[in-house]
Amino acid sequence: MNGDVRVTYEQVLAWRLRRQGLLPRTDTSAEEIVGRLAGVQAQVASAAELAVAVRQEKPSAAGVREALEARSLVRTWAMRGTLHLLPAGGAGAYLSLLAAARTWEKGAWQRAFGVSPRQMEALGEAVGEILDGQVLTRRELTEAVLARPGLAGLGEQLASGWSTVLKPLAWTGRLCQGPARGQHVTFTSPRSWLPGWRGIPGPEEAAAAVIPAYLRAHGPATPAVFDAWLLRGATRKAVLRGWFEALGDRVVEVEVDGDRAYVMSDDAEDLARTEPHHGLHLLPAFDQYVLAPGTSDTRLIPAAHRGKVSRAAGWISPVVLLGGRVVGTWSLTGSRVELTTFDGSALPGAELEEEVRRLGVCVGEELVVVGGG
Repeated sequence: MNGDVRVTYEQVLAWRLRRQGLLPRTDTSAEEIVGRLAGVQAQVASAAELAVAVRQEKPSAAGVREALEARSLVRTWAMRGTLHLLPAGGAGAYLSLLAAARTWEKGAWQRAFGVSPRQMEALGEAVGEILDGQVLTRRELTEAVLARPGLAGLGEQLASGWSTVLKPLAWTGRLCQGPARGQHVTFTSPRSWLPGWRGIPGPEEAAAAVIPAYLRAHGPATPAVFDAWLLRGATRKAVLRGWFEALGDRVVEVEVDGDRAYVMSDDAEDLARTEPHHGLHLLPAFDQYVLAPGTSDTRLIPAAHRGKVSRAAGWISPVVLLGGRVVGTWSLTGSRVELTTFDGSALPGAELEEEVRRLGVCVGEELVVVGGG
């Protein structure tokens, strides 16, 4: 697991841009892009759709919706307890690692949400039975659950907009989101809904799939950074270390400006050959390029400006990248793209014009830029 490859952080950023379909853009499908990114956060559906579209040479605004309808993608609670798009065939591996932490069995969780491990197990069995072959709204699901013996007292927890008690059910493969019914979210069973569903593998098997997927898009990374992306550091350190050690010579340590981190062994030479990139990119809110290494990475986002990217209530702003680093934020109001750089400097005019043009193609509207040069 040790190597002598030394790279700069500028090389790392250029390599990530390339691996994530941003340099150059890709001609692959929505489900392939989601798989390449190791999932796409989908708390805000439009942001998830845009995260896929900005990576496509010929953007398809409907690509994510069509993949959800075809059931090659699934929307469910995943990393850090947030809604994500995952490839249907590989979703179980991500969920397995989240379930492995058994957060709902910890005393603090039980005190906060008032549901015992025994109740959670009974709830999971009930929901698995109720949703098998069914697509139900939250209200319909709640009514069906409360009619089950011993579960009548969970009405408040099931109705909570935070959906905390439903997340472990997603992680253990009992539910996922189905197609919207008007303004109402629906739930169903991945077992009966997803043609590519392979169930929930054991965590060791899952780690052997998920860690490489993460490193190929977002490496080099340490186990701690991986776990912060996965579950905000909730995995036991011994377990996390075992997952990485089990990869053996599939991974190698590289040195990034004096710090050591892991990359897949067969990617190390490619990383070392990568030339820094100095171009401009506009990425949407909640983009994996920012979320996967984390907003606390001061090499990516200057510490003094982190609050402009990671905002109140978990909001992650759309960002401006220059040379792969976050140098500002942007917002879309009607047809106006408003840009603000952290230091007030102007952005390259021709590149900015092209990025805004591409963004317009993604959202299906001709856009004009305000600020940023």
